[in-house]
Amino acid sequence: MTVQVLAFYLFASIVVASAVMVILARNPVHSVLWLILAFFNAAGLMVLLGAEFVAMLLVIVYVGAVAVLFLFVVMMLDIDFAELRAGFVSYFPLGGAIALILLVELVLGIAIWQAGEITLAQRVAPTPEDVPNIEAIGQILYSRYIFLFEAAGLILLVAMIGAIVLTHRARGGVRSQDIGKQVRRRPQDAVRNIDQPVGKGVEL
Repeated sequence: MTVQVLAFYLFASIVVASAVMVILARNPVHSVLWLILAFFNAAGLMVLLGAEFVAMLLVIVYVGAVAVLFLFVVMMLDIDFAELRAGFVSYFPLGGAIALILLVELVLGIAIWQAGEITLAQRVAPTPEDVPNIEAIGQILYSRYIFLFEAAGLILLVAMIGAIVLTHRARGGVRSQDIGKQVRRRPQDAVRNIDQPVGKGVEL
């Protein structure tokens, strides 16, 4: 059994285990961390197949989007940061173990990349040796799957319009935004200069 096959089973098992923990974790922050671990291991699988461009997309786009989602979760859940810092020591072994796993997988992925991709990549998506991954993806995406690509764009457009409509619908107890009134507002009505005494706090 070659090192590529061992790495495949390692990455695949961690992806499945991380996906299960995303669902079973009670803390949303832990769910996001498990999801990031799943994305990293999925990127490792892409590297094994010789699709380094897709692997970089997984790390840059998905992990970056998950980081933004994490910020939204923190803002919406009103988390007590003092209590969170107090429990930092208890979470340190789990965080250290995950960081160690990612470090080992990073070193293993670099070693596998130097050894060469597995032959499964050519059986799944055969491409000429002199064609880069980005060029091969572009040729397939904009030729064979052009209609599916356009359909995905239309679905995203409909989802964006739906989110805007749901956000701006009339709701009881919520004041609507009067753009004309905001534009007509004079600077002297919006800004007030005061000489705040030291130690008196800020008057809202």
